[in-house]
Amino acid sequence: MSQALDDLRATIARLRAPGGCPWDIEQTHQSLVRCLIDEVSELIDTIDREDYPHMREELGDVLIQVVFHAQIAEERGAFDLDAVAREVNDKLIRRHPHVFGDHAKLGTAGDVIVKWEQIKAQEKKNGPARAGVFKEQPPRLPATMLAEAVWKQIEKNTLPAEDAVDVARVRELGATLDDEALGRTLFELCAAARARGLDPEGALRRESDRVMRAVEAKAAAAR
Repeated sequence: MSQALDDLRATIARLRAPGGCPWDIEQTHQSLVRCLIDEVSELIDTIDREDYPHMREELGDVLIQVVFHAQIAEERGAFDLDAVAREVNDKLIRRHPHVFGDHAKLGTAGDVIVKWEQIKAQEKKNGPARAGVFKEQPPRLPATMLAEAVWKQIEKNTLPAEDAVDVARVRELGATLDDEALGRTLFELCAAARARGLDPEGALRRESDRVMRAVEAKAAAAR
């Protein structure tokens, strides 16, 4: 690792050590979750604005969270930052055989995604078996990303969604929407929800859950 990263690791370790900062010493993986979400959200804001000076700062704040979690894990004897970097580097090399191996070169980004998913699926075979037809999503995934991921799985695996979703309406919207219209519509829906005292995030998450249950049930009945 570079000297700058080594210095950051040493700083976090010192803050956590006896005689260090009382706040840092008290932190756990669980207590830092909100901090991680906040820092990633602030980073996304700088990316949206292409604000590179502040992006550098916010990337640093996210990096603090990574090093902090690795330090806590190292104190527990679980793993350290080197293990984190080593594992993800090995994964990148393994999932890019067209660059680091002797596989045929891939011509487009779409080809790369297909190959990545094939290798990823092979790796997952060594883990616990998936119970349903949907890929498990991160539990704290924002509702819009969850809904998008659910629909992606429906399309990718040709799942029976007709009774759970107005598929014709989805296609109709997809043919007419652009980025500006999508943003305006989402904003207006959120504003209207606020006016009615409704929670758009929770409503969309519940709807995604409903769609998954309905599709799962129909897929199970067809087996």
